[in-house]
Amino acid sequence: MFKSVFTISKMDCPSEETLIRMKLEGLSMIKSLVFDIENRKLTVFHSEESSEIENHLKELNLGSQLQETIVVQADEFKDNSSVQSKLLWTVLIINFAFFIIEITTGFISKSMGLVADSLDMLADALVYGLSLWAVGSTVTRKKKVARLSGYFQLALALIGLVEVIRRFISFEEVPDFQTMIIVSILALIANSVCLYLLQKSKSKEAHMKATMIFTSNDIIINTGVILAGVLVLLTQSKYPDLIIGAIVFLIVVRGAFRILKLGK
Repeated sequence: MFKSVFTISKMDCPSEETLIRMKLEGLSMIKSLVFDIENRKLTVFHSEESSEIENHLKELNLGSQLQETIVVQADEFKDNSSVQSKLLWTVLIINFAFFIIEITTGFISKSMGLVADSLDMLADALVYGLSLWAVGSTVTRKKKVARLSGYFQLALALIGLVEVIRRFISFEEVPDFQTMIIVSILALIANSVCLYLLQKSKSKEAHMKATMIFTSNDIIINTGVILAGVLVLLTQSKYPDLIIGAIVFLIVVRGAFRILKLGK
């Protein structure tokens, strides 16, 4: 077994990690990838010496540089991919389920905060799904799906922002604050469970850390929608809901660009 360590100067977020995973997929000699985004390092465990790994990384133009290749014992690395895959599936299912719940109750209750939060849940589910799909499909097909997912999400977010603006300047009913608060509390509980499971895994790999960050951000957004629901109750105004909706839609736009970056 060989271990090669690369420095990758332009690897500074989980998007680059996913891009590298997609690029190296299909190289049969690779047994494990260990990312250290903070220090911009990638460690590759592989069964035979080959220049293909280095060549594939250079094609990404992320500033990769091979530091060393050494021989190691086969048991130096532990493959936790199956455990991580189950965790990611759990988080993906919860996010997608709450996308359905929130977008349905959002339209019924006329809450743009819930609708926007549902799209944020969908964005996270798409990212997790693309990560899980890193096995078993061609790079070209995955990039195409990433681009379609990104454009789809971007279109939904822009439509949502236009709807928020329309509701700002026109007469609209005050949203149902009870539905906003109850559904957001349930989403908060679901995201808290996800964060507990992820932290329980004690994984130090970058994509798992990124998942924890996404889930932590979701908890903050859930809290924001709950606060907006309380303000709607106290003020009997539509504006707290529209303001939190606009903020979350902008977060969804940022997520869409993150997915589009994977498809380049």
